[in-house]
Amino acid sequence: MIVDSHCHLDFPDFAAELDAVVARARAAGVGRLVTIGTRVRRSAQVRAIAERFDDVFCSVGTHPHNAGEEADVTLEELLAEADHAKVVAIGEAGLDYHYDTAPRDAQAASFRLHIAAARQTGLPLVIHARDADEDVAAILEEESAKGAFSFVLHCFTASEALARRAVALGGYVSFSGILTFKSGAPLRDIAASLPAERLLVETDAPYLAPNPWRGKRNEPSYVVETARILAEARGVSPEEMAALTTGNFFRLFSRAH
Repeated sequence: MIVDSHCHLDFPDFAAELDAVVARARAAGVGRLVTIGTRVRRSAQVRAIAERFDDVFCSVGTHPHNAGEEADVTLEELLAEADHAKVVAIGEAGLDYHYDTAPRDAQAASFRLHIAAARQTGLPLVIHARDADEDVAAILEEESAKGAFSFVLHCFTASEALARRAVALGGYVSFSGILTFKSGAPLRDIAASLPAERLLVETDAPYLAPNPWRGKRNEPSYVVETARILAEARGVSPEEMAALTTGNFFRLFSRAH
């Protein structure tokens, strides 16, 4: 499974809470966790979490919300931050036209920079895509034509068309707790139709806790319920889904072995 958690705890003041969260994930059967970077220049914070635990890894990148704030990040800087044994991915980066927190041109430039880093390092790119399906797909297709790179559409809530265009490029699609919501039927339909070898599940913690914890702070142990609903949507057993998503995780995040 992929379990991703955004870094919102002030390490090390919350060390005991981090220990408890990871312990609950292990008890639930979660084998690897990836804590996601949202600002390149705060990479030390997510690395500190990853370095605390053998089974926790991290990514480095600039979230599209912060693309304006980190518009001067260079490829060399991003590559340097990625050159660490605990860094297993680039991102999250992408486009968010729902909030438009950063100028769209800055988001696009940052997105392409992160693609270049993913291509050069061989690490997968974790992509944030919200209300920007056509532009995300167009950039992925343009950049893939320049040279292959691996990627995952993280916390997928977009259209089936974007999912299929991503899969056609060799990308993965990752589903969060939204899959378990009553309103999540369209996502369950998409998840049921995609190639099995391209599926992942995640938390997007501390957000989007699956039912029956909806409205509470999300944490990695809850991803088991998302996987169960994904299994139900595809007509397989939870054990089969756990094996499938685990295999997919290690194929995509190969540095996390």
